[in-house]
Amino acid sequence: MSGKFFGSFLFVLIMTFQSFTGSEAFHPYHVGSVEINYNSKSRTFEVTGRFFLDDLENGLGKKYGGAFHFNDEKYKTKLNDALQKYSSEYFKLKVDNKFLKVNYIGYEEDQESVNIFLESEPVSPPKKVETAVSFLYNLFDDQINIVHIIVNGQRNSEKLIYPNRYLYKQF
Repeated sequence: MSGKFFGSFLFVLIMTFQSFTGSEAFHPYHVGSVEINYNSKSRTFEVTGRFFLDDLENGLGKKYGGAFHFNDEKYKTKLNDALQKYSSEYFKLKVDNKFLKVNYIGYEEDQESVNIFLESEPVSPPKKVETAVSFLYNLFDDQINIVHIIVNGQRNSEKLIYPNRYLYKQF
């Protein structure tokens, strides 16, 4: 199986396992995926992070204290505030030796996973992309983040395993 689809496949496989077993609080792997896609029209990087809902609730709770519950409307404002802070601390993006400002856009949830949406400030088409991705490293010492960087249709994917958080790609 190519590395291109490994992260998505592993995430879906774990989600299926979790659904099949009826387990909402347990899954055998701590894995997430982060796609960093350069949009040549807007000249921004569109970032989507996908994580297990319960892992993200627990990671936010450990970081900021208190309860966090997705799929509960009364926590939406609290979740947006926490995810904005969390994303700015656990995700950094540098293009051609310049750190980019990355804005939190929002999140979307389903029964078992959460997508976090971020977008960078506009930038010229990159030659070099560096990122630091450490989502859920504050919670699990076996966290795996599958990172995909896509520029002009060219995809570079890599698996980052705690404590490794840095990825560097040339385009």
